[in-house]
Amino acid sequence: MPPKQRQIKMMQTGGLAAMQQLESRSDEELEREQKFKAAAQAILGARAAERYDAKAAREHFRRALAAARPQERMALRRMADASLALAERRPDDLKVAVERLGQAPPSSRQLFLLRVMSIVAPPASAGMLARIRGLLIIIAFIVALLAVGTGIVKLIAWPLGGVSTLTAVWVGLLLVLVVFGVLAVLGRRRQARAQAARASG
Repeated sequence: MPPKQRQIKMMQTGGLAAMQQLESRSDEELEREQKFKAAAQAILGARAAERYDAKAAREHFRRALAAARPQERMALRRMADASLALAERRPDDLKVAVERLGQAPPSSRQLFLLRVMSIVAPPASAGMLARIRGLLIIIAFIVALLAVGTGIVKLIAWPLGGVSTLTAVWVGLLLVLVVFGVLAVLGRRRQARAQAARASG
């Protein structure tokens, strides 16, 4: 999975100082926020970027800039640059934008995963050819995983007399799904611990 690091830095002046307090609110509550509208819209923009929804992220940051005071707009533009670089799968631009925010840049592993995501699931702006190429890569990857799973099942069943190819394919598919399910659970727990650490820090 690509990186889920939120590109938000709490500012010490103006309405953006409330950003840390607003982060625990739901999207619906942030949409209704009026007192700190710029901060709320910036958070919504960052959340949209985490979902790789560049169109929604750009619109939220447009609203944030419209509601912000002049001295807050530079910080918002930098946050928007970082969030849009994430949403549009631009790892090099993301690294530069995060450094401009004064934050530690994403790790090499995170940037690599984002680069892979830009190939297998490019944004709509990349064009139809790139999206077709990404779809073909995904299909080839799934076929390869299924072949590996089938091979493992056949290897395990061989001392017991073996199994039919059809049975091995189905059991191999189940094995792949179980492995991905475990990885997803572990990834969510790791992300939850990281978010809790940031909140306590």
